[in-house]
Amino acid sequence: MTLACGAAGDPGPAPTTPAAWPSTGTGTAEVGGRQVTVHVPDSYDPARPAPLVVLLHGYSSDAAEQESYLRFTPESDRRGFVYAYPDGTVDDRGNRFWNATDACCAFSGARPDDSAYLSDLITALRDTYKIDRVYLIGHSNGGFMAFRMACDHAGQVTAIASLNGATWNDDTQCRPSEPVGVLAIHSTDDDTIAFAGGTNGGHTYPSAAGTIARWRDHNRCTGAGSDEPALDVVADVPAAETSVRTYACADGSAVRSWTVNGGSHIPGVGPGFAPAVIDFLLAQT
Repeated sequence: MTLACGAAGDPGPAPTTPAAWPSTGTGTAEVGGRQVTVHVPDSYDPARPAPLVVLLHGYSSDAAEQESYLRFTPESDRRGFVYAYPDGTVDDRGNRFWNATDACCAFSGARPDDSAYLSDLITALRDTYKIDRVYLIGHSNGGFMAFRMACDHAGQVTAIASLNGATWNDDTQCRPSEPVGVLAIHSTDDDTIAFAGGTNGGHTYPSAAGTIARWRDHNRCTGAGSDEPALDVVADVPAAETSVRTYACADGSAVRSWTVNGGSHIPGVGPGFAPAVIDFLLAQT
């Protein structure tokens, strides 16, 4: 592993040298041939457990672009969690991707075992930092991958948040060993991953409602759920555009649905988006 450390916002990393993960600040490492950026807040105390948040980018994007879009670094500094955002591999079209489900997004070329890769990455981070909870956030292809991780590594992942992604359509592919908190965010006007479900690369993915229903079943949720006050977390849609419904589930977990009414596949998130996502995740213990 090689690492380049520097303050957040630096124009680029310093020359790489063999080193450990950063103790504070931001470091960019190569792990398994892929770049991983780690941000450790100044408040981090190696003697006290802290949460870990991992951000997964969408198809054809990369880790740096995803962080620039969703901006979770300020929340890391404010809330005290260790924050990592890795890169997927590059396919033969030149696009970075995660091999999540049959519908997204190993469209051509290699099919890496990203489930094992991310599990190993989480283990490496837990071996380096004192971590008590692990949360994944993903957009689009990264959202599919977050669901895949919850299916495959429920004993390792506390909760996930997915923005315009979907779980397996074939529910037999998902057998979580225990409940995983889920925040499923779907835009009604998404023309890439359709709110009503559809196909991608010739494979079917479920609707927003189907994704929620599958995870209500996996997490053994009870009752019809409860509506909560609408949120104003998307800047390019007027007023409180996001309706919220929460389901109480086994072992204190929750499944929460955000429906971004009028939202697109890449909604213009406002300043309240990242704090509200982190609020949900940190409440899942």
